[in-house]
Amino acid sequence: GGIMPTSLVQYTDADDILENDLDDIGTPSKVILLKNMVGPGEVDDDLEPEVKDECQTKYGDVESVTVFQMPDVDSDDAIRIFVDFKKVDDASKAIQDLNGRFFGGRQVRASYYDLEKFHNLELTD
Repeated sequence: GGIMPTSLVQYTDADDILENDLDDIGTPSKVILLKNMVGPGEVDDDLEPEVKDECQTKYGDVESVTVFQMPDVDSDDAIRIFVDFKKVDDASKAIQDLNGRFFGGRQVRASYYDLEKFHNLELTD
C-alpha cells in the first residue's frame, strides 16, 4: 500500500504548476489551439494546407484547420491556429509533440480548445 495511483500524482503536480503556460493544456478535446507558430505578418494561403498536411501525416485524421487572427492584438499571440481532429487521441498526440517545440525560432504553445466554443466560433478565449 501507500502508493498513489499515477493519475492522482500527476493531477497534484499539474495543480502546482498551472502558472506555467506549457503545463496548462486544458481539458482533452479533439480541437487543439496552436499559438505563436507564426507572427501577424506571416500568414499566407499555404499555412492552412501545410498545417493540415503535417498534422494528418503525423497524428491522424484532421477534420479542419482554422487560422484566426485575434482582433486588436499585435503580439506573437495574434495568430491562432485551430486543428480539429477526428479523434481526441490524435489531438493529444499532437499536443504532446508540438507543445513547447521551436518552429523557426518561436516556441509553440499547444493546448486543447473547448469543442463547443470552437463550434460557436468563439475563438478568442
